[in-house]
Amino acid sequence: ALEALADVARRGNRYQYPETDALVEASAKLEGLKPEHFSVYPGSSLALHHAVIAFTGPKRALVTAEPGYEAAARAAEFIGAKVVRVPLRRDGAHDLPAMLAAATSASVGLFYVCNPNNPTGTVTPRAEIESLIAKKPSDSVVLLDEAYIHFCDEPPAADLIRAAKDVVVLR
Repeated sequence: ALEALADVARRGNRYQYPETDALVEASAKLEGLKPEHFSVYPGSSLALHHAVIAFTGPKRALVTAEPGYEAAARAAEFIGAKVVRVPLRRDGAHDLPAMLAAATSASVGLFYVCNPNNPTGTVTPRAEIESLIAKKPSDSVVLLDEAYIHFCDEPPAADLIRAAKDVVVLR
């Protein structure tokens, strides 16, 4: 590991496109997806902001859990999008039926589901997420933030991308 680190450190002043391309190829193979389904970021915050900017705006709301990871709501507020905060259920899971009901009172561009949730660490069952995806308005997108998916028993959602659902997955 130290030899690999020393080797890459010597090239640290150069753009690392070949390494990024290799990461995308390996990830695509691992997840059974096409390389064009991937974008590599230094962490998921910038990707989260890009998704919020792409799918929300002054006429397109963000629906998110409360409490939940606040970066999506802050990005939406920054660009003038309405933010609909839906309290978590008593068991700490996202209240996806209530989040879906918010779509009747606002034109929703993006449903944000952090699973496991940050900061609570609570898990929303995969079947409920699939139900949200099936019932959401056809012109909205579900953003699944799976930054901590490896700390729970729920399956990751890459298969939803293979199934051509309107889903963006952050990991």
